[in-house]
Amino acid sequence: MCGIVGYIGKLNAMGVIVDGLGRLEYRGYDSAGIVLFDDGGLLLAKNAGRLNVLAERLRHNPHHSAHLGIGHTRWATHGAPTDVNAHPHMGCDGRFAVVHNGIIENYNELRRELVACGHVFLSETDTEVIPHLLEELYEGDLPAAVQAAVKKLKGAFAIAVVSSDDPSMVVAYRQDSPLIIGLGQGESFLASDIPALLPYTRRTVVLDDGDLAVLKTEGVAFFRQGEAVQKDVMYVEWDEVAAEKAGFPHFMLKEIHEQPKALRDTLVGRVKGGGTNLAEEICLTKEAVASIGRIAIVACGTAYHAGLVGKALIEKLARIHVEVDVASEFRYRQPVLRREDLVIIVSQSGETADTLAALREAKRQGCRVVAITNVVGSSVSREGEHVMHTLAGPEIAVASTKAYTTQLAALTLIAIELGLARGTLTLERASGLLQGIKALPQHVSEILAQTEAIQAIAERLAQSEHAFFIGRGLDYAVALEGALKLKEISYIHAEAYAAGELKHGALALITEQTPVICLFTQPEIAEKMVSNVEVVRARGALTVAVSSCDESLTAAIAHHEIRIPKTDPLLAPILAVIPLQLLAYYAAVARGADVDKPRNLAKSVTVE
Repeated sequence: MCGIVGYIGKLNAMGVIVDGLGRLEYRGYDSAGIVLFDDGGLLLAKNAGRLNVLAERLRHNPHHSAHLGIGHTRWATHGAPTDVNAHPHMGCDGRFAVVHNGIIENYNELRRELVACGHVFLSETDTEVIPHLLEELYEGDLPAAVQAAVKKLKGAFAIAVVSSDDPSMVVAYRQDSPLIIGLGQGESFLASDIPALLPYTRRTVVLDDGDLAVLKTEGVAFFRQGEAVQKDVMYVEWDEVAAEKAGFPHFMLKEIHEQPKALRDTLVGRVKGGGTNLAEEICLTKEAVASIGRIAIVACGTAYHAGLVGKALIEKLARIHVEVDVASEFRYRQPVLRREDLVIIVSQSGETADTLAALREAKRQGCRVVAITNVVGSSVSREGEHVMHTLAGPEIAVASTKAYTTQLAALTLIAIELGLARGTLTLERASGLLQGIKALPQHVSEILAQTEAIQAIAERLAQSEHAFFIGRGLDYAVALEGALKLKEISYIHAEAYAAGELKHGALALITEQTPVICLFTQPEIAEKMVSNVEVVRARGALTVAVSSCDESLTAAIAHHEIRIPKTDPLLAPILAVIPLQLLAYYAAVARGADVDKPRNLAKSVTVE
């Protein structure tokens, strides 16, 4: 998600930075820009669109004498992907330029304060507050000004700063967003990911949260809270392809492991005290909520499965009737909609043709529309009346993982806000749920620590041609997603059933050693689930329990068990799906499948 490259040294800075940004294109972006120190000042070039557009502009004026600069490829979060919103950003007087990855949670508050001081903003971005802050705080010492500025920022950010007042340095700071320093001879490098550095150096330093780095030609100095610190140097032995994947063998596995960060980014700024800010973000005011007759959630594939979880949460917490539709069926069934209905559109790419058509049908019938999407500037985000961006960052693998869990997080926040607005959810219960949500990233990390054990189960699963996933309540919705993941990347035939439905036909397919993945995260129906699992085990099935319930429930009926951390049962779907993603991934690897590009499938389905 977004790329940063910085350079100071003996080479043509423009060439190094543009080349480095090109090596980060796999991360996904919608605009590109660069600032160089040349002719005594900072020279800025940026544009919406691909990096090659920027490179072509620079080809006619290559700035051979520029030996310092920073560049950026942006994945839009605040403001559409336009020339003005592209990075780098500068302040009023053009002395400071900044590139930034992450989210500044309190940018609106800072922006209001700076405007009151006379600053003029050009973009819609959160990033632009930083150069204006530097103008207020700079007293001749750039590292000190950056350190003072970041103390005023809340959220997650990695920044690089250059100043025409001191063209001998690039200053970088990291807080909850990756930033890597490259060490050379008479030159220093900066990047948000290792591939940008590999042609120039393999001696790197990974910044930790709270680290400030000052890059000069003679070397790099590191500081924490104003005090100099020593950092370990890491020698990178990855080849360039492995480096794009941060050392992971596939993008899908990398994206599975990025889910703690994706969840944090999606939650930043949206959980406030005992509530959310969605009344402001997507107009879920008490008045607006009171006028809602019913809700329709419309989506495709993985997003549809997220919608099923959203339906259960909204109905439980807000007591509003919710329908969930497959987008490709929605507009052709002549849906009966009323002006007081709320339609929630869910799409990772924001370009899914069927989902976009459903959005337009809902608008045609006069409904209010809320869009949940991962891509700022996508068709869905432009055409939705109100938009909630999930901020998962680019997904390169075709099979969706982190987009799904962040969609669940978004729908959970919507359910909580609806419940609060309608008075069907107490402040105490809402506060407990929100505390649980904030703990989810750490819980996901705990599940990822079990990867080795999950891989062993997956390798057994890979020997089968058929598998079943069963669950009850919210677990059934998660089972559907687990089955989809397994079939789409491993090509194992997989089906998901509400566990109580097995005896109404599907039980005929359970034979000796048929794998059945059984979900246990809903305590109120766990004993009923035990009875369903005993039925398949009696037919010789190989049972795998994914459970946060009491171990005594599953000990006698599961051949294998994957434990997930205890959380509120309404939040459990976000945790329960992580082992299912890993099972699918490692089963596909064991079968020699092309994990990132499964046959016959595309990342964004832009045709009917």
